[in-house]
Order: sequence, then structure tokens, then C-alpha cells
Amino acid sequence: MDLALNETQSLIRKKARDFATRVLAPQAAEIDATERFPGEILRSLAELGLMAINVASDFGGTGADAISSSLAIQEIARACASTSVMMSVTNMVGETIARFGTDAQRRHHCPRLASGRHGVGSFALSEPEAGSDAGAMRTTARRDGGEWLLDGAKQWITGGRYADVLLVWARTAPIDSGTRGISCFLVEAGTQGLTIGRSEDKLGIRGSDTVSLRFDQCRIPNHALLGEENGGFKIAMMALDGGRVGISSQCIGIARAALAESIAYARERRAFGVPIANHQAIRGKLADMQTLLDAARVLTMRAAWRKDRNESFSLDASMAKLFASEAAVRICNDAVQIHGGHGYSRELPTERHLRDARVTTIYEGTSEIQRLVIARHILD
Repeated sequence: MDLALNETQSLIRKKARDFATRVLAPQAAEIDATERFPGEILRSLAELGLMAINVASDFGGTGADAISSSLAIQEIARACASTSVMMSVTNMVGETIARFGTDAQRRHHCPRLASGRHGVGSFALSEPEAGSDAGAMRTTARRDGGEWLLDGAKQWITGGRYADVLLVWARTAPIDSGTRGISCFLVEAGTQGLTIGRSEDKLGIRGSDTVSLRFDQCRIPNHALLGEENGGFKIAMMALDGGRVGISSQCIGIARAALAESIAYARERRAFGVPIANHQAIRGKLADMQTLLDAARVLTMRAAWRKDRNESFSLDASMAKLFASEAAVRICNDAVQIHGGHGYSRELPTERHLRDARVTTIYEGTSEIQRLVIARHILD
């Protein structure tokens, strides 16, 4: 595996890093405290080509690769995790449409997502009673003449209130067909019969709006079907593999910020007459934090590298997501401990990093699901 960056990858990382440092970091605390959806920031990211990184230029994207996307998400997450998750999901939605959509679907939706002027992309798979178990999905889609009628509910939908297009999974065959009877649809904002529920009051990632959705006789055209009828589960799993690389990248960014702040604080804070960085207990924590961070980075870059080579990367994505998310929680927890009482106070960003990191072990597939995926791969 060669992880030396090419010119495009270096340029994208630099653009994301400069923007994160100059524009995003100064606003991150306010975005979190007020739960402000950073629409203008996402539009600026689109102008930099960072909202459709893996989408071909023919469809409005940057035409770069998975490593470039990972590097950009890491830099944005280092400044603001809320912004990074909406960037990651929008990139995932655009890439999914570009991969599985018809030419007409690609030409309509991908440039709109890439421009950032119409809204974000949302991924609507989870339901109130069907999170990890997609086969238990209850949302249905049935043909009605030349159209489809959607009925059901979705939950925990990132950016749903501000979405230009939602990827919505629904059952198009009897429930006993399990995952073999699920299809994927493109549902545009403002479609009659689509109701956006309340925004969730979350522990972290508070600037990323998370909502429930309701479909009541929601009528969509026949051409809104993405891919083949009853072939939606495969689309979801392939999209989630790429999405897990994105969330792993987010974890790296959050953890990098927590570690950098801990190193700076340990050098400045004095106890027993010396900087606390001189104490063995603190040095041990910092050493473990750095080791965890580097291991998470290598796993994530390996998954992105294999994706770029069109190799199977599902196992790599699950291992990266499992390790990076749990490492980020540990790193951020240790950062709070190093900062002591200051780390527990909102006067410093340390506590925000811990709150933001916690959900990464849950969304895009829980740690428990990642372990099942990994075990299946190694046993089969």
C-alpha cells in the first residue's frame, strides 16, 4: 500500500485545511451551542469542490478519489464535526447516485448536490423499529399507474430538513422477502406527502440537523427508482461501505483536535512545580492517544486505497470504522481527563469533542454491527 499523496490529493487536503482553520474553527463553538445549521459554510465547501469529491466532473463533481475525500473530511472534522458529517453524507449520496443512477438521474441530481445551492443529500434507511436490522423495514412503496406511492416513517435522518434529495429505502415485496424485497428511491424536497418531523435534541453533533420523516401516500414518479426494483439493499450496503470510510475520517479529525489541544495544555499547565507533560501519567496517556490515532489513520487510508483500486473493501471499511470510532471516544475521554476541570467546562472545546465523538460508534453501523461484519468476513 502506497500512501504517498499525489498532487490532487495534496491540493484537496490543503484547501480543506486552510478553510477549516481560517473559516470553520472560529465558528464551531457557536454552531454547537446554538445548534445552527451551517448552510453558508456548506455552500462555501461546495465552491471549493468538497461536496462531490468522488463524483465525475461530467456530473458536476471534482472527479477525485476516496483518499482525497477522506483527507478533506479529516480536516473539516478537526474544526467542526457537525459540518463534517453533513459533508460526508452529501458526498455519499452524490456518489451513490453517480454509481447506480441513470444518466438522467445523474445529470439532474449530482450537479445540484455538488453546487451546494439547493441543499444537502440525505440517506434515509433507518426506521423507528428498524435500525441495524434493515430486513425489518416497514416503509412500503407500491406502484400506482406510472408512479410509486410511499408510506411509512424514517428516523435519525441527517440533514433531512435541508435536503435537496433523499435516498429513501422502502419495501417493494412482502415482508417475508427480508432484505431481498427492498428498493431505493430518489425523493426530492417538497414532494407532496413527505413530512419532516422535529429536530432531535442530541448530545453532540448539534449543528447537524437530525429529523424523522413521514411518508403518507407520497407520490413519486416511476423514474425515481434508483437501480433495480428489489435491488435496494445491495445499494445501501455498498453506499455504507463508503460511508464508513467517511465516518472513520471524521473520527480521525475529531481525535486529532483533542490530541493537539491536550499536548498544548500539558505543556502549559503546571502541577507540583513542573508542566504536567513532565509527569509519567500524562505522558502515558499522550503516547496511547497518538498510537490509537495513527492506527486509526492507517486503517482508514487502507480502506480508501482499496476502494480507489476497485478492490473489495467492505472488511477494511468495517475495521476502520470500528477502530477509529472507539479510538476517538477514548482519545477524547483522555483529553478531558488531561484538562481536568477545564476539560469538563464549555470554556474549552475538549468537552465538545467527546460529545461529538460518542455518536460515531452508533451511526453508519454500530460497533456491534461492525464486529458482526468483520467476523462474517474472516469466518467465511
